[in-house]
Amino acid sequence: MHRPPQGTLKLPTELSQGNVAKLLRGAGLRPTRQRVALAHLLFAEGDRHITAETLHEEALTKKVPVSLATVYNTLHQFTEAGLLREVAVEGAKTYFDTNTSNHYHFFCEHSGRLLDIATGSIRIEGLPEAPDGMAISRVDVLVRLVDK
Repeated sequence: MHRPPQGTLKLPTELSQGNVAKLLRGAGLRPTRQRVALAHLLFAEGDRHITAETLHEEALTKKVPVSLATVYNTLHQFTEAGLLREVAVEGAKTYFDTNTSNHYHFFCEHSGRLLDIATGSIRIEGLPEAPDGMAISRVDVLVRLVDK
């Protein structure tokens, strides 16, 4: 599947079911009932960081009949389509970010919260050249936090 460049897909201002379906089609995804429902949960409240487990709980609370496996599959499909950005925190802990622009994160080790770092707060210098035939797609920075 062709993946659009980071941050190129724009969310509609009103997230009706028709607008969500249009967003999914624009990303090359068929707007199934479950995809539309999960997309609405993901994008209706602005930028956020979410795990598959949290989205699954939200879906069940909103009476969206969906399995955890379907949530995982959908999140990975949305990521491949450029609608989400995957942020790996630890081996088994992955967050999905609705803000697909290039930005960095704080990770609160005690609470498990993922927070955006203000744009311009970090400068990355001295990146190595990519090996022949390859290009750097993005640089991930995760700053871990603990309570004082």
